[in-house]
Amino acid sequence: QVQLVESGGGLVQPGGSLGLSCAASGSFRSINDMAWYRQAPGKERELVARITSGGTTSYADSVKGRFTISRDNAKNTVYLQMNSLNPEDTAVYYCNVDVTITGWIRNRYWGQGTQVTVSS
Repeated sequence: QVQLVESGGGLVQPGGSLGLSCAASGSFRSINDMAWYRQAPGKERELVARITSGGTTSYADSVKGRFTISRDNAKNTVYLQMNSLNPEDTAVYYCNVDVTITGWIRNRYWGQGTQVTVSS
């Protein structure tokens, strides 16, 4: 099995910054794509940012230029640096990881979620 542990959420004022991290552990062969999603109250979960195993990144239009996704393959960890936060960024943030368990078995896993609240 694979476990994902998120950290770094909290309360921040508008215009502030916050960093999230998500570490994967367990028994697996390799990690493929890693991503961050978020879900605000009353809204559907949406993709925020994704990074491939080769380091190619993509972002939702709403966060481009403000958020940066990165990964440390040696630590099996994905990060999300969030700058210029605004109240619309308030949500529970989830990491999502595509893992190769063996040569032909791949699964996606979700972190437990971490609350990010942007408010004055």
